[in-house]
Amino acid sequence: METASRRERLRAQTREEAKAAALRQIAEAGPQSLSLNAIGRELGMSGPALYRYFAGRDELLTELISDGYNDLADAIEATGKAAEDADPADRIRALARAFREWAVAQPHRYLLLFGTPVPGYAAPAHTIQAATRTLQAFLEPIAALGPDSRAAALEEQLAAGLADRSPDHAWSGPVLRVGVTGWTRMQGVVSLEVEGHFAPMGFDPGLLYEAEIESLIADAQGSEAG
Repeated sequence: METASRRERLRAQTREEAKAAALRQIAEAGPQSLSLNAIGRELGMSGPALYRYFAGRDELLTELISDGYNDLADAIEATGKAAEDADPADRIRALARAFREWAVAQPHRYLLLFGTPVPGYAAPAHTIQAATRTLQAFLEPIAALGPDSRAAALEEQLAAGLADRSPDHAWSGPVLRVGVTGWTRMQGVVSLEVEGHFAPMGFDPGLLYEAEIESLIADAQGSEAG
């Protein structure tokens, strides 16, 4: 195995230090505040010198977004593995709790991924694969619940859309419907929580989140079907 040269190690270290500084900027003032010049000053170098490590703000943002999606997915997948012997509903509960815990622990990273888009920035297509890893972790236990089918047109569109991106996928339209609608509901509660909107209302957002997960499981099982 080849050992990285000292120059390569220093380059990798500088890139990681720059990303850490960028996350601190984002935590303090949001993603729109990101400035390579400010990061350079914090690291003791000029802004132009930092362009030797990142082509520009968008490349740095892309790395932060990819890192965030993959870190979230790693946490979710580790939880799924730890709960692989549990019944499907309990696996969904464990995955959903892990998702909220990750978001609440580092809201600035959550909002970078799922908050208001950064003006003038468009994430490249390759980030989609990283973004879908977390949703994919929920689909297996959802499929094991045997989702009820009550929205045929939506299910057909979801299945067709995923087939275009991943022709070998194993998920039916009903599973995708429950996965996407559940994903939407989870993110709705978590986004409001991390943005502080529940703070004046005097209740525990975790209890609201748990109620939404129970509703998602009941929906997947079709117990609310009329």
